Amino acid sequence: MRIVALMAASAAALALVACTPAAEDKAEDASTEAAAAAETATDAAATADAAATDAAAAAGEAADAAAMAPAADAAMAPAADAAAAPAAPAHSN
Repeated sequence: MRIVALMAASAAALALVACTPAAEDKAEDASTEAAAAAETATDAAATADAAATDAAAAAGEAADAAAMAPAADAAMAPAADAAAAPAAPAHSN
């Protein structure tokens, strides 16, 4: 009976030792994949940050252009009025 128990314990120990490298390999693979995912997430965050900065700059430029539009319209009004006024009839003396 002791020999059977000893053989069973030995088989269990061998099975455990045989499975340990596979578990370590899987852990290393998971660690590598997690590091790659973290790097991808960091790149995506940097891209999103750059896009937000670009969008804010574009919004600022649009706001500046909108603020200048009434001034440009006011400056153009006299020229538009002059172009729309009927020409004075020519007088012959």
